[in-house]
Amino acid sequence: MKNAISVTRKENYPQWYQEVITAADLAQLSPVRGCMIITPWGFALWEMIQKKLDYEIKIRDHENIYCPLFIPLSHIEKESEHIDGFAKECAVVTHCKLEKKEGKLVPASPLEEPLIVRPTSEMIIGTLFAQRIQSHRDLPVLMNQWANIVRWEMRTRMFLRTSEFLWQEGHTAHVTEKEAHEHTITMLQCYNTFCHDVLAIPVITGQKSINEKFPGAVATYTIEAIMQDNKALQMGTSHYLGQTFAKSCDIQFQDAEKNLSYVHTTSWGVTTRLIGGLIMTHGDDDGLICPPAFSPQQVVIIPFVKKDADEQAVMSYCQEIKNKLQAMTFRNEPIRVKIDTKNKKASEKKWGWVKKGVPVRVEIGHRETTEQSICYALRTEASNQKHDLALTEFCNTIPDILEQCQQTLYARAKERVTEQHCPLLETIEAVNKHFNTEQPTPALVYWRDNDPLEESLQQTHKISIRCYPDAEIFKHHIHGPCVFDAGQEGRLALIGKAY
Repeated sequence: MKNAISVTRKENYPQWYQEVITAADLAQLSPVRGCMIITPWGFALWEMIQKKLDYEIKIRDHENIYCPLFIPLSHIEKESEHIDGFAKECAVVTHCKLEKKEGKLVPASPLEEPLIVRPTSEMIIGTLFAQRIQSHRDLPVLMNQWANIVRWEMRTRMFLRTSEFLWQEGHTAHVTEKEAHEHTITMLQCYNTFCHDVLAIPVITGQKSINEKFPGAVATYTIEAIMQDNKALQMGTSHYLGQTFAKSCDIQFQDAEKNLSYVHTTSWGVTTRLIGGLIMTHGDDDGLICPPAFSPQQVVIIPFVKKDADEQAVMSYCQEIKNKLQAMTFRNEPIRVKIDTKNKKASEKKWGWVKKGVPVRVEIGHRETTEQSICYALRTEASNQKHDLALTEFCNTIPDILEQCQQTLYARAKERVTEQHCPLLETIEAVNKHFNTEQPTPALVYWRDNDPLEESLQQTHKISIRCYPDAEIFKHHIHGPCVFDAGQEGRLALIGKAY
């Protein structure tokens, strides 16, 4: 049977990824190099992320704010280590106002101070915190914003690395190091739960190595997922920033003894990269597959009308099905249902929704209308596999059908996060052998921070230290003989090729 995507994952994974985005109509190229236009279905996925994650952020007592897109250069310069990590990616505004000269529009008025289009918001939010925090009674401050970010990337790929992207960034200030560090881990676990429960993506949580941590942070924690081509994808990060930015922005408070102290801060965020991770975790050679807990539409009803006389009866029956399904719930929310009424062939509609990855596709024609039955297909199964049920039975079992689809997707992805898939390599010879194969899986090694061979590892195999995974994920000792020097103790680390 012919696939809906012209190139398979096995034939050319990068091209397959791009074609899924086009086939599912998630995004398209924009006139600006490295930027994309997110189209309705793609933005509906982002809205699902916003809706569900925003709720989780707010129940943890954070409040949403919005900060300016532009940051004065003088603010950026306050934290040298931090900005060094982004300097090559910064977009700079130097002029305002356009005027016509010789038939062309040209910048007319130089700004008194250059403005940086935000690559991240630590410094501007630090200014906000410094103005609002005076006393220990003002703490903690827990804020979040949904915004766009600009990082002038040289090599871009839709949803994975673009010059402009959408994200959520949280920023908090605390009295003590312990409180701030605990909050960093709390938000990492929030992301972990979201990926597990909503996106059906098992992730590896852990701490970044010194060379991989966020510029200016004391410690960076990450959620890493393994894609179908065995590359790792950083899905989100949470940073304990210590007092680095507090000192740069002069964020001080008066404690109970009336002494001045600097706050301890955190930042954490996820981006539209989650959509790229969703594609590469669950997609197949027919397109995207959306987990039911996440899909903007969970059931799509497609009318198959062969004769004009059937149309009214079929459409009336489709509406009856929709009404009954919307009265049902899945995970405490009304089931999201759509009737596709576009003036297209039913087969064209079918393949359109297959490519978009809607979990359940219901096809209704004269037979189903007459028999009061349902013909349905699951996106987790082959596209030609169909099931028949009576209307009442289908409505009663739809929550279980959706839950089974969700669990099936998670179980498939979970197979890539095991000791069997990520073997422990104990010698440099084993590392070289493993990563000289085609599409090597990530691996585990015992590693020391700042090992002089780290750069060599990146140059030779194009792999990096993804994280020091949390103890409960893999059944290995946390410490062991370092892979490059058995006489030194190393810490269990996940290494691999990554996006």
